Amino acid sequence: MDFQLSDDQRALRTGIRDLLAGRFSRDRMRAALDGGTGVDRALWRELGEAGFFALRLPEKAGGVGLGLPESVLLFEEVGRSLLPGPLIATHLAAGAVKGAAQGEAVIAVLDAGQPVGHLGDADGLLVLGAGDAGAGAGSGSRSGDGPGPADGIVRDAVRIREAAEPVRSLDPFTPLWRVTGRVGPVEPLPGGALRAEGALLAAAEQLGSAARTTEMAVQHAGEREQFGSPIGSFQAVKHLCAGMLVRTELARGAVYAAAVTADPVEIAGAKLLADDAAVRNARDCLQVHGGMGFTWEADVHLHLKRAWLRSVRWLTAATAEEALAADLC
Repeated sequence: MDFQLSDDQRALRTGIRDLLAGRFSRDRMRAALDGGTGVDRALWRELGEAGFFALRLPEKAGGVGLGLPESVLLFEEVGRSLLPGPLIATHLAAGAVKGAAQGEAVIAVLDAGQPVGHLGDADGLLVLGAGDAGAGAGSGSRSGDGPGPADGIVRDAVRIREAAEPVRSLDPFTPLWRVTGRVGPVEPLPGGALRAEGALLAAAEQLGSAARTTEMAVQHAGEREQFGSPIGSFQAVKHLCAGMLVRTELARGAVYAAAVTADPVEIAGAKLLADDAAVRNARDCLQVHGGMGFTWEADVHLHLKRAWLRSVRWLTAATAEEALAADLC
């Protein structure tokens, strides 16, 4: 079986990377960080026009007609760029909420017990229920007989904001709100795999971040000199960079395979590996950068903070481990 990317998939990945490089370059990212971290509606619509949110909708419904593997490639590029906003929830809700596919609507995600990211910019909410029996089980499920509540949509985010309060966020690009009042009414959505699909796309973002911090570490190790030599020539730094590459490629294999099978248990394993790669690579990248890695001017801490936040979204490590352990029985 050939798992190499096709020419069309490579072109798709290159296209979204070029789009993000032009519309969310480092300079623009830094300007957004200094000037406010709300969703850029103009960029959101541009992503909609490019088919980002409608990628998996059928062509007869105005979509692109591609599949989960192609979505993973797009979200891997998002992870590299640190683009903020509830992209996964909007992508998953594209077929259910008017305007989401075109980038006219911003859809945030509400998971039981979790703060809501970007609620201040949201037009609607994707509400996660119990999910499926594999990677979907966990937060939002209930004890006792029968399944927990189904996934659903809340179309009026303004009303939800009236029952929510801002909370401090670890990631400066992800403002968080805690919902303190009732959410309903929630319109049920068919299917039940949204949590698993969201977890896979979050794993793809983590993979992109892990790859990017590896590149940042290698570049800095080749440029920074100590004792008359690049620090990359020292064995300790070589080992750090080699370990980062190994973690990235292990995660890549798991994420790409899970995108092909869409198996909830494989998604659970992919999320675990991708979370580990993103967090540990960012830490090691910071270590390679030394003291300057801790400064606000460096980008390393932004990848680390986003990786920490993603690691507890959609599918936590504890729930993923339970899914993998149950599959062994």
